[in-house]
Amino acid sequence: MIRYALKCADDHAFESWFQSAAAFDALQAQGHVTCPLCGSARVEKALMAPAVRPAPADAPAKAPAPAQGGRPNLTAPATAVEEALAALRRQVEENSEYVGMNFAAEARRIHDGDAPERSIYGEARPDEARKLIEDGVPVTPLPFLPPRKAN
Repeated sequence: MIRYALKCADDHAFESWFQSAAAFDALQAQGHVTCPLCGSARVEKALMAPAVRPAPADAPAKAPAPAQGGRPNLTAPATAVEEALAALRRQVEENSEYVGMNFAAEARRIHDGDAPERSIYGEARPDEARKLIEDGVPVTPLPFLPPRKAN
């Protein structure tokens, strides 16, 4: 396995693991390496340093927010992307009903008018989700796991 520092045409920096350098080249040539922030397939390897660079002298050190006992709070969002995902999750959970593994059946019942119309979220197998989309049921995957599966 090899880890590459990557950046897209919009200068978004991210990292990803690949089976080998040849695997990266093949995936990139097919347009399968995309930026997780903007979706651009124009991705290139970025310069990687073998050691961690120290922070510039004029930049304030960013320490994780302390929790109980002075330990770092590892559950607090560390980046703007993590904060945005946490906000999305809060909004979905506050404004939707969790239906668990019954998501596909309940979404279909709502779409067919057999259940009251409301916002729901839950879990579905990939084949169930694909069938909902093929049948015109408006669904979309969420970029987080339900609370019971989160660590």
